[in-house]
Amino acid sequence: MAKPNIQTFQTKIKAVHRYEVVNTGNTNSATSVAGKKFHFIGAGGVGMSGLAKLLLKNKAVVTGSDQIQSQAITTLNRSGADIKIGQTGENLSPDTDTVIISAAVKEDNPELKLARQRKCEIKKYAQMLGTLCNCYDGIAISGTHGKSTTAGWLIYLMKQAGIETNFIIGADITQLADSSGAAESKYFVAEACEYDRSFLNLKPKFAAILNIEADHLDYYKNEEEIVETFGQFAGGIKADGAIIANGEDANVAKVINNLPDHLRCETFGFDENCNFSAKNVQLTGGLYAFDVYHNGELLGATQISLPGRHNIPNALAVIAVAVNLGLEPSQILQLLPNFVGIDRRLMLKAQLGQITVLDDYAHHPTEIRASLAAIRQRYQPKRIWCVFQPHQYSRTRFLLDDFAESFKLADVTIVPEIYFVRDSQSAKKAINSQILVEKMQANGTEAVFIDGFSRICDYLKDNAAAGDLVVTMGAGDIWKVADEYIRWIRANS
Repeated sequence: MAKPNIQTFQTKIKAVHRYEVVNTGNTNSATSVAGKKFHFIGAGGVGMSGLAKLLLKNKAVVTGSDQIQSQAITTLNRSGADIKIGQTGENLSPDTDTVIISAAVKEDNPELKLARQRKCEIKKYAQMLGTLCNCYDGIAISGTHGKSTTAGWLIYLMKQAGIETNFIIGADITQLADSSGAAESKYFVAEACEYDRSFLNLKPKFAAILNIEADHLDYYKNEEEIVETFGQFAGGIKADGAIIANGEDANVAKVINNLPDHLRCETFGFDENCNFSAKNVQLTGGLYAFDVYHNGELLGATQISLPGRHNIPNALAVIAVAVNLGLEPSQILQLLPNFVGIDRRLMLKAQLGQITVLDDYAHHPTEIRASLAAIRQRYQPKRIWCVFQPHQYSRTRFLLDDFAESFKLADVTIVPEIYFVRDSQSAKKAINSQILVEKMQANGTEAVFIDGFSRICDYLKDNAAAGDLVVTMGAGDIWKVADEYIRWIRANS
């Protein structure tokens, strides 16, 4: 990837404006949903359940359904929702105001068909998120990688600094044990996903673009179309707002260089020409410390508690947004190391029998490489056993060569069958895990295809040894392997 022209970036940068931090509430949101009845079809997803919880906290009435029972549904029902298992027209109350559907819901869904017959208001998850978020001073975190971590980091830092915020992201923030929250606040932090052009529903005051790479090629025709869509998202930022952009990403450069002149932009990265930059980077005990500069001026030193060099740019994005919100740099740098992460992102599950077990959400080649590098640095294991579940047949096929190259830092990679979601039957016929494993082996990576989670656990039982590290990796349900393996270690150590 070519390095962007940093000097061209600077032509878009205006002098930073310090915003006064005001923690007063915005009444547009709560009063608009209080007492209204919302029905969620596919309520168990992370985003959908988070949005449902947010509406409940704003005194809305929430019903819904899903195909399978989950902890998210149990939590919703305990919070006052009425979520049914199984999807039938009987679940839809005649007095429902709005039906909210996940991206996975098909037109032949019986609840959706009945809702259309009754002429109910129907909104996709992303549309409803935009309806809520746009009532506030929205802060949207976008990018191919790192959205949940960076958004969760910002939310936690704001709370530590005494600034309450409404929020919804795609994973539980470990220290808050939640993926959404409601507050008497002018702010709303949201994870802005590019799939299905969802983030175009958001019109935030502040937005971060962490990176842009080829992904979701079952939806977008090519990388150029993805970049164009990020440009549309950036163009929707409010006139008095700002964009915080990766100053070392070539695709982000294409977006920033075409922004309207009135839109203020600040960049972040390792390059000293970025507005926010990291210098004197040091690795100690598997974690990074560095100095932070703003427009060439030293703000101070800080460190991060998340492993991996890839988390330094994420930290800089958090710092840049926080400065633009009006927080004092010294306070930001002091609070930054307190954040320990979010669910399923290099999450330490157990250290038992001299074996370390992690779980990670990485499902794109760039993320896989970054996670494995971070694991090597942080834990320095004898061997890494990576149990990788590919996510989507289409993604695996489109990025097959990149996937085959991305496991070099693992000693052994175990691959079950591909996690099926959103794919067509033709996509399913075009690729399988055995093809991926053979590609990996041809590239010199030790890899094995094992179909079935119990068989994978048996393989680990027979082969992993003291000093090794096992990481389950992927966006599907591969975490179940980690849980089963940990139960076995506990019972046999």
